[in-house]
Amino acid sequence: MAADQAGKEVVGKDPSWKGSNRIASLNDVEHQPAFCAPHHDDKHELMHEKEKPGWKKFMGYIGPGFLVSMAYLDPGNMETDLQAGANHKYELLWIVLIGMVFAFIIQSLSAKLGVATGKHLSEHCKTEYPKYVNYCLWLLAEIAVIAADIPEVVGTAFALNILFHIPVWTGVLITGLSTMLLLGLQKYGVRKLEALITFLVFIMAACYFAELAYVKPKASEVLQGLFVPKLKGDGATGDAIALLGALIMPHNLFLHSALVLSRKVPQSVHGIQSACKYFFLESGFALFIAFLINLSLVAVSGSICSSENLSKENSEHCSDLTLNNAHFLLKNVLGKSSSTIYAISLLASGQSSTITGTYAGQYIMQGFLDMKMKKWLRNFVTRCIAITPSLVVSIIGGPAGAGKLIIVASLNVQMILSFELPFSLIPLLKFSSSETKMGPHKNSIFIVIVSWILGLLIIGINVYYLSTGFVNWLLHNNLPKVGSIFIGIIVFPLMAMYVAAVVYLTIRKDRVVTYVDRSKVDQFGNHAQSDKELQASEAMDDEVPYREDLADIPFPE
Repeated sequence: MAADQAGKEVVGKDPSWKGSNRIASLNDVEHQPAFCAPHHDDKHELMHEKEKPGWKKFMGYIGPGFLVSMAYLDPGNMETDLQAGANHKYELLWIVLIGMVFAFIIQSLSAKLGVATGKHLSEHCKTEYPKYVNYCLWLLAEIAVIAADIPEVVGTAFALNILFHIPVWTGVLITGLSTMLLLGLQKYGVRKLEALITFLVFIMAACYFAELAYVKPKASEVLQGLFVPKLKGDGATGDAIALLGALIMPHNLFLHSALVLSRKVPQSVHGIQSACKYFFLESGFALFIAFLINLSLVAVSGSICSSENLSKENSEHCSDLTLNNAHFLLKNVLGKSSSTIYAISLLASGQSSTITGTYAGQYIMQGFLDMKMKKWLRNFVTRCIAITPSLVVSIIGGPAGAGKLIIVASLNVQMILSFELPFSLIPLLKFSSSETKMGPHKNSIFIVIVSWILGLLIIGINVYYLSTGFVNWLLHNNLPKVGSIFIGIIVFPLMAMYVAAVVYLTIRKDRVVTYVDRSKVDQFGNHAQSDKELQASEAMDDEVPYREDLADIPFPE
């Protein structure tokens, strides 16, 4: 065989796949195990697919997008939306719109990367980048999970406090334990449990939609807020960055590319394109619902807190709006039961989003570190890492400390998520646009241009805001000049390192090839020499089994 004569290819099987061929080569350009895209005569497959109605095929792909969308409805998002509405009425709705459009684009690219390559984003990073770069990316991804998890955990603890009057720190522990319990019960019918959680989240949506109908905001003002960008008033820029950070979750990119691997996708060009189309539609539908809920939260808060007939008590709540007192916004619809219904919706939102965060942490750790541990242990480790900050603060500071923590998490930690975004977004944009990784499924030139423009714009805004904000603080703080100089000496090099890291990821040329044309390779990794060999190799891929390590993700087939 040509490969054997050249002595440059090493053939191996990947244990995480059945019937899937992997090829590694030791050329000057670094190659890693490749996901082989088979060459098919699509006639047989098209006839098989036509037997199923379109809606049935679509239903088979429903799941990943809806689980991912939970992260856009978590308690941190709720608090940020409510604060934005209370402080600026409808003026920041355009941020919500842009954030959700961009989230839809990058989540679709994340799903496409997983479907087309058979590997999720953290696995691609593991094979593509040097070891020290991977450790840095893993650490930043873990920080993003922890930052996103703080409002989720504390928000759920607040809900338990409202419902059962238990201490907040106890609620944090219960949240961690309940998440582990729910994940452990997935093999016994977690789909029903997920349906219940989703139902409770939609109860929350129904409450705010009903309240939105009651307060009847002016449609012209809402539309103006959606389509006319404004940043007026004190703290508008900071609130806009926090709102954008709350809507764009870096760890969701790792999660979505892993969740789609739970589906059986025929490994032909047509089969992969069909799966990408259905995941695209499913993500769009799920994120559109999330957008409507976020819009209603901002609009309800803005309408009520800007009302001329606002009572003195509610006016004080609006000036210091937190998840612990936001139930007054629902009194017009629910009356005295508002706090209970609000707590139930907050509990559903927090609990479902903590499950999402745990999944994300599991696949981040699995992909970057390649940890060979049982799933329950990996879930336990990631859950402990995520809830530790919330537990410590709630024990030391009590409810007041937890309340301050969730305000920080909702307003400032979201900026940390925006700060971390380039380190997951840039690899995703590069990998999904790479012919060596995606083959014929790489992004079109239009998607490449749009996604990079939006990505670099958001990265530029984050860098500008963080740098100017720090310089402004440095010039106007109350510290002695020596202290300011010392802090500047430490922080400015770190900022320079941040910019250099972003530039490195952007301009670094991909060196790992993970796409191999199936028409040129037989089932043993050698070049096919005859039509008979080629047909034999193709027969193995009529339906390539899904990833076994992701097979227990509870989505309907």
